[in-house]
Amino acid sequence: MKRPIRLSLLVAVALLATGSVPVAVAHGRVRTPEPLGDTTTAPVSAENARVGVLVRGGVHYCTASVVHSEGRDLIVTAAHCLTGSGSGGIEFVPGYRDGKAPYGEWAVTRTYVGDGWKGRQDEDSDVAFARVVSRGGEEVEDLVGGNRLVAGPGLSSVGEAVTVVGYPRARETPVWCANISTAYGDSQQRIECPGYSGGTSGSPWIDARGRVVGVLGGFQQGGATDDVSYSVVLGGEVAALYGEASK
Repeated sequence: MKRPIRLSLLVAVALLATGSVPVAVAHGRVRTPEPLGDTTTAPVSAENARVGVLVRGGVHYCTASVVHSEGRDLIVTAAHCLTGSGSGGIEFVPGYRDGKAPYGEWAVTRTYVGDGWKGRQDEDSDVAFARVVSRGGEEVEDLVGGNRLVAGPGLSSVGEAVTVVGYPRARETPVWCANISTAYGDSQQRIECPGYSGGTSGSPWIDARGRVVGVLGGFQQGGATDDVSYSVVLGGEVAALYGEASK
């Protein structure tokens, strides 16, 4: 489990099986860390500004990122980051670095957690969305942009290189690492990158085209060690939940 720590990525869901949501394709490639499997400080960039911390009671305890939605106010994280005792009073701080909030603090106003997690904390349902309140008439996506989300029946990023950006325990700056994702059973994926400790739950897994194809969580709420992390394969359940959240 990636445990709490202290404070001081246009989106399309590809429902190929049903065709109920149109498919969109991202163009171009994004900068990624090198070499594979090497965790370093994530640089300041427009893309990394979409990733931030979730804050509650003066501590940052999970990572989240902005994904595109019609309302331009949607973030994605792990379901276990938005449930449990004291789940209210959450704020999202994009681009958080060295105790500063360069893009402001955004209050979470509504959360979207799937029935599989709410009912039995199913590890295959450990993905959730939240909407944040606008500030001064501006939405969070207007300020930092939003990554595409790719989810749907039969879709998987297993076997592809993905970059994971998140905020670990002993740092006040984000880290990033790229590696090849591998399958863990039929519904989970894993990546080997050192240093993903407490606070990195909810970190987006971003492919070479800048699309979110995973969220750190799932098996053992993201993994029992700092060197191997997990994500649910973003299938039909996540696609349906995104559809609900983005209405």
